[in-house]
Parts: sequence; C-alpha cells; structure tokens
Amino acid sequence: MKIAFIGDIVGRPGRKIISHHLSAIKDEYGIDCVIANGENASHGFGLTVKNANELFKYGIDVITGGNHTWDKKKDILVLLEDNRVLRPANYPEGVSGSGVGIYDINGTKLAVINLMGLYTMPQCENPFNIAISIVEDLLAQGIKHIFCDFHAEVTAEKRVLFMILKNKISAMCGTHTHVGTDDLQIIDGTFYLTDIGLTGCCDNVIGMESTVPVKKALTGLGGHFKIPNDCKSILQMAIIDIDDMGLAKDGLKIKLYSDGQRVISQAYKAK
Repeated sequence: MKIAFIGDIVGRPGRKIISHHLSAIKDEYGIDCVIANGENASHGFGLTVKNANELFKYGIDVITGGNHTWDKKKDILVLLEDNRVLRPANYPEGVSGSGVGIYDINGTKLAVINLMGLYTMPQCENPFNIAISIVEDLLAQGIKHIFCDFHAEVTAEKRVLFMILKNKISAMCGTHTHVGTDDLQIIDGTFYLTDIGLTGCCDNVIGMESTVPVKKALTGLGGHFKIPNDCKSILQMAIIDIDDMGLAKDGLKIKLYSDGQRVISQAYKAK
C-alpha cells in the first residue's frame, strides 16, 4: 500500500496547487490513499463544506484537523458526520466527531489517527496516553496499517510520540508549524517526519501575507492575518510505501513549487 500525506493546506493557494498537481503525482507514484491536514484550507482558518468537497474532488481521501478545526463551526459540524473528516482524538469527551477513521484501501484496512499536542494548544487530553489506547485497540482488531497526524507546536512532543509508537504503527507525520522539516526516516518499520510543512504560499510568513506579522513583531500590535492574492506556492507531500504487515518499507518527501521546481528527499532507513 502506498499512502501520501499533504501538509497544512493554507487557503486558496494551497487548494490551487493541489488541483494542478495531485492527480499526476498519484499516477506517477501509484498512490492508493491521500490524507491531508485541512484545518487551514478555508481562508487560512478552518474548513468549509464547499472547500472540503473541492479537496475530495482533487483526489484527497481523508482530511485531518487541529487547533483551527472549529473556526468554521457550522461547516465542521456537518463535515464531522462524514468519516472522511477527522478532528483530534484527544479533544475532551462529548465533542462532536472522531479522531480515528478506518478505511478500506483495495481490500486492506487503513486506520488514520488525528492527535493534537499540549503546548500552546486548546484544551485537550493527554495525547500520549490516548495514542497508546487507540493503537492497542486497532492492533487488537487486526488492523496493522496505521497512520498518525500529530498536530503539535513542539518538536520534542512529536519525537516523544514517535518513540512511543514506533514498531506499532506504519507512519507518523507532524503538522501545525507550517515549517517543513527533512528529517524523514524509517525506524523499526515506522516512517517519521517531524513536520510535513504547509501547502500554500511560501514567500511570506507561514502562508500568510507578511505585513501583519511583521508589524506585530516590531510594535506588539496584532491584526487579522490574510492570505496573499498572488504568491509563489509550494506543495509538500510525504509518500510512504507500506508492506502487507503494516511496516514502512520506503518513504520520500516531495516539495513541488509553483514555478515547476521539484525537490525530493529520501527517508533514512535505520539498519
């Protein structure tokens, strides 16, 4: 099974570059399932029903969330009735939706887990203990192909969760910072990447027009972040090849820019 994961989609520029390139990349690499973090896909904050359907049309199969999941509250309450849209599993009990989805991929079950970190994040439960419980339950069901999107600010939190889950899940990718890392590796059959990085504008500040964040840095006075109408954009995607036992065999990361440049990083495989 080959799965792909696309980083935080930020507004129209992110959706646009996906529309231009995702189908060809799926064909080129023989991808069976595409997962994407979409909590910034609508104007940079939240996800609307319209934009979710747009992303599904482009070839995305599962959409994960994070701290901006509830920014378009009416829309997300509708979307969370669809098992293709997840929110972090460690939101407190009673919150709508699910943080775990199980999907049939060519006759094999693939589980997708969405979790959120602790530092600087909204109120949520301990993601580490919840992750252990979820994975144990999935393995007891005989589900071996498991992917986790860990939406967290702190790199150490992501690394700690990887240390807990390696050799138990197929892959884990971090999201949230919008700043991509290239520390992709496979250890004990689990693919890891600290942060996949944003998909959207890449010549400003984390996908947003730079005027407001620069002003805030200089004066302490904030404002409303906006997505530029015109920018250089990037599509960031991890592709993971998983064997029949649910172990990652190979992995890479693609950075595809709107000017046509493509950078590919190969996962380090520990012996």
